[in-house]
Amino acid sequence: MDAQEKVRSELKGTTLRVYWAIMKKGSEGVGPREIMRELNLSSPSVAAYHLEKLKGMGLVDKDAGGGYVALEGGKAEVFSDFVKVVGMMLPRYLFYSVFFTSMLITYIALYPLVLTPQTLAALVFGISGCAITWGETIRVWRRKPF
Repeated sequence: MDAQEKVRSELKGTTLRVYWAIMKKGSEGVGPREIMRELNLSSPSVAAYHLEKLKGMGLVDKDAGGGYVALEGGKAEVFSDFVKVVGMMLPRYLFYSVFFTSMLITYIALYPLVLTPQTLAALVFGISGCAITWGETIRVWRRKPF
């Protein structure tokens, strides 16, 4: 079993929630008590267990102050559909959804809606693009690991 398969098989449940919380914190170190409070875990030792499990998987490491930080090259596959923006993990498709929607709104605002084949084609492609990308954005958001 290679390292990626091991991470895929072990990164679930509370361990995944702990990793998600560390990813949201970014480069600042996180201790077991902070994780315990944020995730409503029963004790700091439960949080420490999951933090050490993540460290063993090569996804986090301890900083100089003793806090746990996510490693840059250690991103798990479960987060491949997300992008970190200003401390938030957002679905990657969100940017495409906003782009297609703003293009469609701009087209409708700037050009008269005369029923010509060109206008109909533009509307069909624009609405289809919006529907597909928003559908994917919502699907990924529902699958987020917490």
